[in-house]
Amino acid sequence: MRFTYCPHCGTKLVKKEIGDEGRIPYCEKCKVPLWDMFTTSVICAVFNEYQEIALLRQDYVSKTSYVCVAGVMKIGESAEETVIREVKEELGLDVEQLQFIKTFPYDKKEMLMIGYMACVKKADFTLSSEVDSAEWVSVKDAPEKLKKGSIAWQLVQKAVNDML
Repeated sequence: MRFTYCPHCGTKLVKKEIGDEGRIPYCEKCKVPLWDMFTTSVICAVFNEYQEIALLRQDYVSKTSYVCVAGVMKIGESAEETVIREVKEELGLDVEQLQFIKTFPYDKKEMLMIGYMACVKKADFTLSSEVDSAEWVSVKDAPEKLKKGSIAWQLVQKAVNDML
């Protein structure tokens, strides 16, 4: 989100030099700088003990490619808590181990995606209403089912390389 008006008082913002940050939108009435904001979310490659990855199909995201578990962080929630909640909500599985992998800026949606690898016990999925289908895919076949270059594809590639 890029601010034009102050969200506190509604005054039109001016650009003001703020230290080494450069010219930042600034409210002269409230005396506060207002940096551009982005949504913070998580994305997670969910692995089981057989070196398979849970890939999801969400038609509202793509009708041709699979995706990884992902979701927006709620206020007061840590990134790790968000991953655990999203894996439970979307797949019905409990995270046993969690490892940070990398952050991914997603400019198209003004998001920062925090990437994780989660380990779960293999089980049948209990899907949320936002997931059309999910399947366990072998580590070697997973990249082919993801959109090449996508954040999910990058995450799976990095997680698999880190595992090996």
